[in-house]
Amino acid sequence: MSTFLFDKTVFGPVKSRRLGVSLGINLLPTNSKVCTFDCIYCECGWTDKGSNVGVLPTREDVISKLEGVLTERSQKNLPIDAITFAGNGEPTMHPAFVEIVEDTLKLRQRLFPGARISILSNATLVHKPRIFHVLQKVDDNILKLDSGIEATIKKINCPLGNFNLDTLIESLKKFQGNLTIQSMFIKGEYDGYKVDNTTDEEISAWLSAIKEIDPKRIMVYTIARETAAEGIEAVSKDELEQIAEKARSLGIEVLVSS
Repeated sequence: MSTFLFDKTVFGPVKSRRLGVSLGINLLPTNSKVCTFDCIYCECGWTDKGSNVGVLPTREDVISKLEGVLTERSQKNLPIDAITFAGNGEPTMHPAFVEIVEDTLKLRQRLFPGARISILSNATLVHKPRIFHVLQKVDDNILKLDSGIEATIKKINCPLGNFNLDTLIESLKKFQGNLTIQSMFIKGEYDGYKVDNTTDEEISAWLSAIKEIDPKRIMVYTIARETAAEGIEAVSKDELEQIAEKARSLGIEVLVSS
């Protein structure tokens, strides 16, 4: 499939479906995807499990490049709505993730105080105290939960290493509502089995998990680009709205993009 990798450490800004004019920060290599998941729908392709996965940018390099872009855009009065940690995999895997986020918060305050700091994460490392605490400092910690059924997560997200859904939910509950849940809904077929996390059973289990976590916001979306696996299909806007309405009945704000 025609997937892509971000070829810069600081990229964009891009017009995000959910975050507006967003300047991206990629803490992973520019030539391979590094992640704790291997999602079948990932626009960056498959996670590189080899030994030559590329080089992580240093803390100094990230902040130097970010400061340069922010300074230029500030001087030219060009808008930025968000500074978003995303890129080629799971940003919290970077060994200096905490320090880089704290550096970014200081830079934002000095050069672009109106911009929000956002982090897109699959939530697999939020059980680590330092990561948990720094996520509490940003404006939008956006954490993934694509299903309330562990077997489905293992089919769709393909965790690399140990994964337990109950443990993840307990970790997310510790945010006490100070988080956004991001959920991808898809249909199709992969590796000989049906993929569909929009069934009544799936939505019931997802809503149950959402109720436990009680996030301040949910982002419901579907694929918009090529995916790692073939045979993956987008969910219609109407279906997403139906799912969103069920979540809104819990008293939670839900944003829909397709």
